[in-house]
Amino acid sequence: MKIASAAYPIDWLASPEALRKKLARWVAQAAQAGADLLVFPEYGGMEWASLAGEAVRGDQAACTDAAAAQWDLADGILAALAADHGVHILGPSAPVDGGNGTHINRAGFYRPDGARAHADKQIMTQYERDSWSLRAGDGPALVETPFGRIGILICYDSEFPLLARALAEAGAEILLVPSCTDALMGYHRVRVGCMARALENQMVVVHSVTVGPVDWCPAVDENHGAAALYGPPDHGFPPDGVLMQGPMDTPGWTIAEVDIEAVRRVRREGQVRNLTHWPEQAARIPHVTFLQFGEATP
Repeated sequence: MKIASAAYPIDWLASPEALRKKLARWVAQAAQAGADLLVFPEYGGMEWASLAGEAVRGDQAACTDAAAAQWDLADGILAALAADHGVHILGPSAPVDGGNGTHINRAGFYRPDGARAHADKQIMTQYERDSWSLRAGDGPALVETPFGRIGILICYDSEFPLLARALAEAGAEILLVPSCTDALMGYHRVRVGCMARALENQMVVVHSVTVGPVDWCPAVDENHGAAALYGPPDHGFPPDGVLMQGPMDTPGWTIAEVDIEAVRRVRREGQVRNLTHWPEQAARIPHVTFLQFGEATP
């Protein structure tokens, strides 16, 4: 299979038709390159807020509500595109109403047969807790596909190993990590998290990003990163684990061939067996050894 990971700019869109045309262009480009699965980034759906017009400019709360109000529109567009091109799509995430003045950061998943599902962010960053109305949604998402079971963790979630481990134990062989990071240090935190999860669980991890400035929406005003696909650095994968990485801060698709059998083979026959040996940690945790030093020698 081929997987396409987006480095996606958040644009000001003048009309619903402009949104449809943009998404259609992006999906067509990846599908024409042979991609079977397309992964858009976290908060790529904040651009939907611009459909409310100038009233939202510079107002984070207004942008959040306006983006949430366009969920059904974007959901329908993405479902139709998945069917038209015969591809699976993880759509750009956006806030949805979480009740009592809160929102949930949600990404839709779309199958070629028209079926839809969604994945929610699990753990909020400090900014999302202190300066935004975000809260956790449904538990870690796992979806059955013709390519195998796919797990989804959104951005900061990828930095917490037990979330990915739960998905791996439920059968995930590929992990999708849509992200939105406003600084290089944030991008590298998610990147390191993705590579660590690929190592620990001997799986392929797909990292998508937002790129470019957004002068009208405070929550996503700066965006840095590079789309990439990672695997475990072991037999059947590159020595550094990087299947493919795109250029920094440059819009476009990064596409790589992914062999699910290679994932299964490395779990059975790799130089190391992180997935299998994971439970051994629990037995060792109570046995922390405080080292005792003998006398110093002259």
